[in-house]
Amino acid sequence: MYNILICDDEKDIVNALKIYLNNVEYTLYEAFNGKEAVKVVEEHEIHLVLLDIMMPEMDGMEAMVQIRKKSNVPVILLTAKSEDSDKILGLTVGADDYITKPFHPMEVAARVKSHLRRYMQLGSGNLPSQVLRCGGIELDDTQKKVMLDGEEVSLTPTEYEILRLLMGHPGKVFSPKEIYQKIWNDLPYGSENTVAVHIRHIREKLEINPAEPRYLKVVWGQGYKCVLR
Repeated sequence: MYNILICDDEKDIVNALKIYLNNVEYTLYEAFNGKEAVKVVEEHEIHLVLLDIMMPEMDGMEAMVQIRKKSNVPVILLTAKSEDSDKILGLTVGADDYITKPFHPMEVAARVKSHLRRYMQLGSGNLPSQVLRCGGIELDDTQKKVMLDGEEVSLTPTEYEILRLLMGHPGKVFSPKEIYQKIWNDLPYGSENTVAVHIRHIREKLEINPAEPRYLKVVWGQGYKCVLR
């Protein structure tokens, strides 16, 4: 059973999403502003959040900042705006993905299922042991955790999957489109900015100097690679 929080100040949208996500495996929670969303995450074990950006009292951006202080739960932003700046801002403050209104029911269901699977896999312990190493970075895919120089580092599920992809193919260059298709299982529209933001977050957590990364390198005009040191 998965607990999903739907937060939007428009009740019609919340009700529509509840219909789209009508699944015996889902328990759905409601919130109508950012403050309510943060409270639900604090009081319940939430596995995924669908979060509107433009809301009264506390908007989705601020709510996500507060949620990220407490949890790495996947957050999918719901926004009526199509400008890249809004999407990138959301990713910058911690979102895993975004869906632009008006959205298609099948898209919502597919995105939710994909992110839930990724998030729950981080807690799975029944996979064959596999430890990837890149310099001082160690990724244990059995325990679903990442260590940097012996200290555990907290990554979101999306950050973890990107890092695992790059560490699993040391030296191989992946274009932003390739990374997006493999991680999001979606057509790579707007992939360059989306992937760049997540790579930056990973660097901030794992690199001594994110501006001069030792492990996660950019190959200009081509993509990203993990360098063994």
